[in-house]
Amino acid sequence: MSTSNENNVSKNREEAHGQKHVSSPDVPAKNSSVETEQLVINTIRCLAADLCQQFKGGHPGTVMGAAAIGIALWKYEMRYNPLNPSWFGRDRFVLSAGHACLLQYIMLHFSGYDDWTLDAVKSYHAPKLHTIAAGHPEIEFPGVEVTTGPLGQGIANAVGMAMAGKQLGAQYNKEGYPVVDGKIWCMTGDGCIQEGVGQEAISLAGHLGLDNLILVYDNNNITVDGTIDNCFTDDTSAKLRAQNWEVIDVFDGSNNLTDIVAAMDKAKTIKGKPTLINIRTVIGIGAKNQNTGSVHGQALGDEGVTHLKSALGFDPAEKFVIPPIVYEYWEETKGRGEAWEAEWDEMMSKYADAHPEVHAELQQRLSGKLASGWESSLPSKSDLPTDPIPTRKSSGLAFKSVVPSDPTFVAGSADLLESTFVSWDGMTEFQKPSSGLGDYSGRQIRFGIREHAMVAIGNGLAAYHRGMFLPIMSTFFMFWLYAAPAARMTALMGLRWIGIATHDAIGIGEDGPTHQPIALAHFYRALPGLNFIRPADAEEVMGAWILALKDEHHPSLFTLSRQPVPLLPGSDRNKVALGAYAVHGPEDPELCLIATGAEVTRAIETAKLLSPLRVRVVSMPSMAHFDRQPTSYRRSVLPSSALVVAIEAWASFGWARYAHAGCHMHTFGMSAPQETLYDFFGFTPRNLAEKIGKWAERCKGDKPGVGDFEELLLGQVPDHHSPMPYSV
Repeated sequence: MSTSNENNVSKNREEAHGQKHVSSPDVPAKNSSVETEQLVINTIRCLAADLCQQFKGGHPGTVMGAAAIGIALWKYEMRYNPLNPSWFGRDRFVLSAGHACLLQYIMLHFSGYDDWTLDAVKSYHAPKLHTIAAGHPEIEFPGVEVTTGPLGQGIANAVGMAMAGKQLGAQYNKEGYPVVDGKIWCMTGDGCIQEGVGQEAISLAGHLGLDNLILVYDNNNITVDGTIDNCFTDDTSAKLRAQNWEVIDVFDGSNNLTDIVAAMDKAKTIKGKPTLINIRTVIGIGAKNQNTGSVHGQALGDEGVTHLKSALGFDPAEKFVIPPIVYEYWEETKGRGEAWEAEWDEMMSKYADAHPEVHAELQQRLSGKLASGWESSLPSKSDLPTDPIPTRKSSGLAFKSVVPSDPTFVAGSADLLESTFVSWDGMTEFQKPSSGLGDYSGRQIRFGIREHAMVAIGNGLAAYHRGMFLPIMSTFFMFWLYAAPAARMTALMGLRWIGIATHDAIGIGEDGPTHQPIALAHFYRALPGLNFIRPADAEEVMGAWILALKDEHHPSLFTLSRQPVPLLPGSDRNKVALGAYAVHGPEDPELCLIATGAEVTRAIETAKLLSPLRVRVVSMPSMAHFDRQPTSYRRSVLPSSALVVAIEAWASFGWARYAHAGCHMHTFGMSAPQETLYDFFGFTPRNLAEKIGKWAERCKGDKPGVGDFEELLLGQVPDHHSPMPYSV
């Protein structure tokens, strides 16, 4: 890159960031020759080949083809401080194409992150545990903003981060004090562009006009199976232009660093819309098998590495070679980052004097803690409605008690605000200001019918700065199936949000089996690190909210009823965190009925019909929380001397660990009023009492053992796939 071009890069950076471009006071910025920059590019290519070959695994091709993109980002474009990776004022980088993480690791090494030594990078694909050079980027490690890997997730995460930046800027920036003005850079590949979650997020970003988002597309036209011409012929640039994106093309992205930097400089000046930089590269450039599927995810082989190094002027016999001039090329990044952070700190100090109240609120947000007093704002049990109400409405009462007054919360739904009760009076929608529908300060998000992207975007909001945002996202429980891959990533990253999943069983009624979740709970119950809670009444709903708001490191998903349920005399919000507790019945039961959600009240009515048996009813809002309790507590709730029957209008999988028998769904649901369905599928108290009573009588003197779990409603209705009569 020429001296004049680097001067232009610096000038454009100053304009884009609204501040002086600063170099280290001890190490002046160096003007790099074209030869030096080509050497840096070639060094990265050979280093990638060696790093993958040493353990014969990994993804060398994208690193080799996109080396110039990495240099443009970390050397010329992004604002960050290698000595403080968590500096709040930084730009944020998301590698959606997580298989290319080796490029990010090499860039973190060269740009001066203390933890990213060459030895750390050399642990990539090493046969050992606990290395920071994970096979895909992981949020725990310095310089990595989110865990990525499943393609398309990172694009949606970046959209969430861009929304976070826009909202914070609208809430806290004041004239002369751009305290939140960083860019969100996302690097994507052909796979992420094809994934549905990526397309959902791209559409929403264009609608919202997120001009702080820059999507860098490494367009190499190759995936694992080879050329994408086999399956994908979209004109991506035209498609994104139609979705309100600015598009900048670069046609020699493997070598022309000058054009890449110019495109990125231009992207930072675009107003009113996000930008796609469509950069054509050659995957695995210089390798014998360049531009093929094999170079995407396989080491080059000893002969291939030799060929590459010979072609690039490196000694094939030497490994992990980094010429001193390459390190010199990167020397300015540490001092520059320190100076940027110092300048930001100075601005924040003046901001505190000029705007003390707003500054104090921002500091509260930065602490990651909710505003004090939220727990006392929840209605007490004595203040809850005494008439039966759906638990989705009970959740709405909790929502309105804590959300409107605390800017930490952002809330939205996938086109179901009126059904999921996540809105409040006087709310402002998060919208592009020119739309006339709201503005960027708004905390109510209309995600549209994009359940998968909704949750992945929520992950980006939650990851922007831990605890600064608590996203609340909602849809029918059945459509949390669409969102499940993103929810899995939330749990993996240890981020916090609250998911509202309404219409949670056959009680949805006339919408029919397409909307009635029968087996979905088992995925969420099995998912490590997620609080899956099915509350029985309004009091347990309050307990679910308390549990979720106190847990700073895990997402929580509440499944809530459409049909009304009564406030139970024995329910207790403080016992929800125990997972299960006795809600009705004697101290010395012969029989325990365990139930969840709307079925708890049915279990209580069933217990009354089983007299003279001594029957206890146990509400189990969370299996996982019950499993964590001491053995003594679990045995006090479910005594070993008692027979145990589970009642839940979902499939029975998982209940055999707690019960000897169960009353569950064995087919899909049907279209009919909810009471008709509960009757048809055998969940009336009278039918349950009859089935359970007969079973208990049979078990006298012959208590079931391990593996003897009996399905008491099996055969209640014909199998869903066999011929059934229909009425006209």
